[in-house]
Amino acid sequence: MNKEKYVAYVGTYTHGSSLGIHIYDLDVQAGSMVERRVEKINNPSDMAFSKSGKYLYSIADEGVKSYEVLPDGDLKPINVAPIEGMRGCYLETDSEDKYLFVAGYHDGKVTVLELNEDGSVGKISDGVFHKGLGSVAERNFRPHVSCATLTPDERFLCAVDLGVDHVKIYKFNKDTGKIKLVDFLRCDLESAPRTLLFSKDGKYAYLMCELKNYINVYTYAATEKSPKFELIQTISTAETHCDDGCAAAAIKFSPDNNYIFCSNAGDDSVGIYEIDHETGMLQRKNVLPISGEYPKDIEFFPDGKHLMSLNHESNTITIFSIDYEKGVLIMNGKPIKIDTPNCVLVTKVTK
Repeated sequence: MNKEKYVAYVGTYTHGSSLGIHIYDLDVQAGSMVERRVEKINNPSDMAFSKSGKYLYSIADEGVKSYEVLPDGDLKPINVAPIEGMRGCYLETDSEDKYLFVAGYHDGKVTVLELNEDGSVGKISDGVFHKGLGSVAERNFRPHVSCATLTPDERFLCAVDLGVDHVKIYKFNKDTGKIKLVDFLRCDLESAPRTLLFSKDGKYAYLMCELKNYINVYTYAATEKSPKFELIQTISTAETHCDDGCAAAAIKFSPDNNYIFCSNAGDDSVGIYEIDHETGMLQRKNVLPISGEYPKDIEFFPDGKHLMSLNHESNTITIFSIDYEKGVLIMNGKPIKIDTPNCVLVTKVTK
């Protein structure tokens, strides 16, 4: 029986010697990866698969670029669509592959784009620029939308704004692609909320805050008018010595949904948290060094036994074996050299 085959797509900033999306062949059992080739694209700062898995969407300087994912994992360009704003930083599709949501860090814009049946990106159905001022600080003094994610029932769009310390909640019309502001989820001053995840059962939400280095855990329920978030836990992403020099960077569920991993720039670490599915709360198992500088994104190998860290400042990818019971990461091989990696996706291929 042949082993299942997987590829990883690693996006890199292209203001230096990098060229775009690096395609790697994965050896899942060994926890290793070998570069195949690079797909040229300008500054792919985030990527997302269609829910069908047939298409990949990437941020580009020109807007959003779409690709067909070929059977061997290679990428075939389809089209480029403008977003009528500055380059985005986050992408997500709805469950029916009808819409693509773009979060804009640089201009504080949320953009909704239509998707076509052939995988191409269509016209803009709606776009909203956030307004307001945060405190006078280096990272959060004006709107910076860092995440735009649908609620589990897809009736609302949550736009996480780390610049003004809150999450704007929009009612989402699936028929028209329009969004309408209905509520706010307010966060602590200068906490800089960055990424919002919902549990698989839709009962809990996890909001990672970049500057105060913690994860807020909420119960979640939808009402007719707006979602209801109730804060039940705040847990640190880093060690106490790093409070003034860290920035929480990436947060991911393990493939079995029993753990959350969170990376931290500054002390360059990854925190491991076990999820209590009855309460939704987190228990921290450990915070460990990631052997690289600024782990901007992390991703699991498909079997959940290995973790890769994209170390943006040290220009490396480091891979670790995971011991969940002990809460330990063991480095697996030498760092892989790559300039300014910032985002990663993994998918199964058929040949």
